[in-house]
Amino acid sequence: MRIVIFGSTGNIGKPLVLEALALGHIVTAFTRNKKNLKEIKHRNLNVVQGDILDKEAVKKAVKNQDAVISVIGSGRKGTVRSRGTSNIIEGMQSQGVKRLICQSTLGAGDSRDNLNFFWKHIMFGWYLRGAYKDHELQEKYVMESDLNWTLVRPGAFTGGRATGNFRHGFAPDDRTVTLKISKADVAMFLLMQLNTDQYLKKTPGLSY
Repeated sequence: MRIVIFGSTGNIGKPLVLEALALGHIVTAFTRNKKNLKEIKHRNLNVVQGDILDKEAVKKAVKNQDAVISVIGSGRKGTVRSRGTSNIIEGMQSQGVKRLICQSTLGAGDSRDNLNFFWKHIMFGWYLRGAYKDHELQEKYVMESDLNWTLVRPGAFTGGRATGNFRHGFAPDDRTVTLKISKADVAMFLLMQLNTDQYLKKTPGLSY
């Protein structure tokens, strides 16, 4: 499958690119700096340098793709995530590409009750307030689109290898989840969505 990955050098981006290539996909990795992917060499990898806020660059990267996976971030401040997602949606609509798999965060939307006091009030309520609002706006744009979208809501990222032993699609008020998930397992789950409609236009949580 031909897929373009936005946010290809971030926390999830690099594991995602590597796993996608290992599965035989033809990958376009969109990044602000090609040098950040120079260590990955593969005949099915096309690295495109561009700015997620450049609508024309995004549109060009989306052209002729079968699916789009977005794992873009913007740190603790700013609206790069939501603005970039808006550009991706616009680019997909203009190019007739329908399948969007977008990484959000556990705690967004109706999954807020999955969080414990620390994540709900200290992290997202104060320290990461800007990033949380950006995720909320990102999800709004995705849900209001006419694309075949899936919004994946992972817990806090950890290191380690992919295990495949994680929980997903749990109730939005389930407080038994650990609120943690490895970056490699997030990448695995995102790619799993390419071959299933289980979570089409849904918002599965992802955690151990």
